[in-house]
Amino acid sequence: MPAAKAQKPALWLWVLIGAAILTQTALNLARPVISYKILALGGDAAAIGVVTAVYATLPVIAALWLGRVTDRLHSLRGMVVTGAALLAAAGLLLGFAPAIAWIGAASAVLGMGHLVFTIAGQSAIARYAPLDRMDSGFGWFTAAFSGGQLLGPLIAGLMLGGGQEAAGGHWMSDINMSLYLAAGIAAAAMPLMLGYAPGRARRPGKAAEPPPATADHNDGGGTRAGKPDSALSILRQPGVTWNMAASLALLSMIDILVAFLPLLAEEQGVAPVFVGILLAVRALASIISRVILYQLLNRWTRYQLLVASLAGAGFIIAAAPFLLDHLWIAGACLFAGGFLLGLGQPLTMTLISKAVRPESRGAALALRLLGNRIGQVVLPLAAGLVAAPLGPAGAIWFSCAVLAAAGGARYLPGVIKE
Repeated sequence: MPAAKAQKPALWLWVLIGAAILTQTALNLARPVISYKILALGGDAAAIGVVTAVYATLPVIAALWLGRVTDRLHSLRGMVVTGAALLAAAGLLLGFAPAIAWIGAASAVLGMGHLVFTIAGQSAIARYAPLDRMDSGFGWFTAAFSGGQLLGPLIAGLMLGGGQEAAGGHWMSDINMSLYLAAGIAAAAMPLMLGYAPGRARRPGKAAEPPPATADHNDGGGTRAGKPDSALSILRQPGVTWNMAASLALLSMIDILVAFLPLLAEEQGVAPVFVGILLAVRALASIISRVILYQLLNRWTRYQLLVASLAGAGFIIAAAPFLLDHLWIAGACLFAGGFLLGLGQPLTMTLISKAVRPESRGAALALRLLGNRIGQVVLPLAAGLVAAPLGPAGAIWFSCAVLAAAGGARYLPGVIKE
């Protein structure tokens, strides 16, 4: 295969990337701070697991419906702005929350805002990006998410400083100010997206792919040309189910790291500022892998990279709980694991998008997000149960085992044919 030049985003994608960096910085500033607020209110690992699961509860209900909405909308600008507004409102609610139950409710709003923004953004790429640049488009979009995952924890660490003892009586005040700052950062994405204008949707032509071989099979779900496929029909397309499982395992690993690494660090006497740095190192590595994804695909197939993302990240990150006393080594471990983690999400977006007909891409990507949210409900709850006897390190090991199992499932008979 001849070497190809890296594809640069169009202007509309730069605007979307800017909004994504702001919203994801706000999200990832708030999420580790939520764990510290739960601890400050007397909560434990089980409470953190429950609140992390509640974050995904509303999206589980709404994901597929929102995907259908994006397929029908002429413009996705309003939906993107709505996602940013929900994230800003959630930051304010989290700052004002006086009890763990209130934090859970505000976390549900936070998760809904993230879902609305993500579905609108990734649907725009599936609609407007040329098919031969879809990997690059999703790579840049998810790199923006990693940018937020880098900046958010760093800001949180700087705001919280050395921890409860260092902050003295201002500990809860610092926590709440961090959450208010998250609200302001999310709100800043709203005026930016008012100029969001990607232009005309991609038209079928020479660059268009033929529909999937099984797309014309009528299973009663409306698979006729021009009409969106049913959820069951989408799931029947080759590779969709496994890619959904891969995606939920990858996202849950990131969620569990964000939620449980602060608790693990608290046990081992590691200050919040260092937790922020470690989470930022993980995110920086994911940015790098997503930006160079186009070049990596010149050497390896999507499936080879996706298996490496799953199994490799699972094995590497499993060592992190042993290394927090040696921050340089822990940082190197999270960098390597983060590089591999970063590959998986854009790959699953492209593989699922190309597995279905254009009329169903918004719904298919929303179905992928639905799977993600189900994983974000079930896996943190399970991780919290594992953490009860084993400590917070057990939650991280549990998620690593899920990653490795998802990677190994690629080779089970009948899972997928390349």
